[in-house]
Amino acid sequence: MPSIILFDEPVLRAQLLPFTYTRPVAAIRCGIHTIAEKWANCYRTTPSYLTEDYLQAGFALKTSDDNLFINGALCPDPSLADAIINLPNESVLFANDEILAVRTASKTWKPDQAVNLSKIIYSGSYLMIRHIWDIFTKNGTQIKADFDQLISIRKSEPIDDPYTRCYNTEDIFIETGVNIKAAILNAENGPIYIGRNATIQEGAAIQGPFAMGEGSIIAQNAKIRMNTSIGPFCKVGGEIGGSVLFGYSNKGHDGYLGNSVLGEWCNLGANTNNSNLKNDHTNVKLHNYVSDKLEDTGLLFCGLFMGDYSKAGISTMFNTGTVVGVNVNVFGAGFQPKHIPSFSWGGNAEGFTEYRFQKALAVAKDTVNRRNVAFDESNEKVLNEIFIQTKQHRDKQI
Repeated sequence: MPSIILFDEPVLRAQLLPFTYTRPVAAIRCGIHTIAEKWANCYRTTPSYLTEDYLQAGFALKTSDDNLFINGALCPDPSLADAIINLPNESVLFANDEILAVRTASKTWKPDQAVNLSKIIYSGSYLMIRHIWDIFTKNGTQIKADFDQLISIRKSEPIDDPYTRCYNTEDIFIETGVNIKAAILNAENGPIYIGRNATIQEGAAIQGPFAMGEGSIIAQNAKIRMNTSIGPFCKVGGEIGGSVLFGYSNKGHDGYLGNSVLGEWCNLGANTNNSNLKNDHTNVKLHNYVSDKLEDTGLLFCGLFMGDYSKAGISTMFNTGTVVGVNVNVFGAGFQPKHIPSFSWGGNAEGFTEYRFQKALAVAKDTVNRRNVAFDESNEKVLNEIFIQTKQHRDKQI
């Protein structure tokens, strides 16, 4: 087996900010798993990453004399996986003028070096996560793909609670240690996956396609609509639909989250809501980090995108198509701006100031440590680099 390395294609990485400020492209969650986990399950090996230098310490690069570099935004399917693993040495797999994968003995290959390799054209269809809204628009189909791969090799645990009502039980997969009490699981429109040691409390109603990660909790009477993924160790309540939470994030109270993506270590205060449809039913425009302008998504339904470590105070209201950067503390009355730069503090009514780095770092560290997860020097260096990179955004808006 060659060394599997998931690389960040520079254009796609920029289009996937703010989530790729803190992770490689392949660490994005879409479906049950992250893209990296999908490739790990596909090839039964642990991939490594070729990413930005400041992220490399937390996402190691491991090469050998036989390296298979795969575009980190690419989601696997059986045909594509076969084409990639069977690539000849010193060749590149292309489709639509973009690199899908490269096989080479070089340990220092970069995406701009593919011109020196033998070119092979892939004619099949494939899924590439190109924009931040792809994370939620493709989530339902990726839940189904991940679920099919899972049930082909493993069997579900039974649901023992007599007061839980299940529809289409063959499309419900339960891991060990799951605690479900008096809930409704409806998999008629797509599969439901419940991760290890997860908890679903009384009265929660869940529609598939749906995925829930290890150790996560769904609160009493929560309403979880189709095409939603809750990553590991999250706490959610209220109403959520068509959204993805990467992991370790909380939306623990009533309020609406729709057609949205939250990174890791985020928190939405009680009664926080987002709009996901404009009153005039025109396409939603979204802040683009490449052009620094609002760009048309082509979507009627598009909500909130929040980078890692960001928090919203109680009753915060987010406009249709709002992008919040990394380590933001936003609060106060009225609808918030459609773009809030990383390391901002404040709200639309009060105005914004720069979130002092040492204070922001202390809060982030405490947030992580409270979950008994280590926050080390490498995490601090990542946040410091993001603080420096995003200063220009704050200078324009604050």
